[in-house]
Amino acid sequence: MAVLPQSAVDLTNGVEFVQQPSKTWYINQETGRIQGEIDGLAAVTQAVDVLLNVERFRWQIYRTYSGVQWEGLIGQDPGYVASELQRRITQALTMDDRVRGISNFSYSTNGNTLTASFTVNTVYGATQTTVEVNVA
Repeated sequence: MAVLPQSAVDLTNGVEFVQQPSKTWYINQETGRIQGEIDGLAAVTQAVDVLLNVERFRWQIYRTYSGVQWEGLIGQDPGYVASELQRRITQALTMDDRVRGISNFSYSTNGNTLTASFTVNTVYGATQTTVEVNVA
């Protein structure tokens, strides 16, 4: 009697990984409506926007690794927020296998607002994005 499960799949020749399309629904930001489909860099850019606007661990419709943990940043020292923001954003966005990395982080403060700009490097190219955190 075998202890391990038996399978007819032969893995001795290796496994071939195939990139799946990243096609998704297009969300029109001006109208707040879904209008058609997008693929490639536009789909990843939209996914980045969604991930940056979701509080991690708060909404049950998202997986636990989806979103950024913004809680705990508001009202903190801008230096701490800048370093922690880079770590949290990198952690959140690299969960998507289409994202290869984050680069060119730059920060600026204007009153009580810390603005972070960065480049998201994807398998389809690079896209620039910006987030703001109220540090007061």
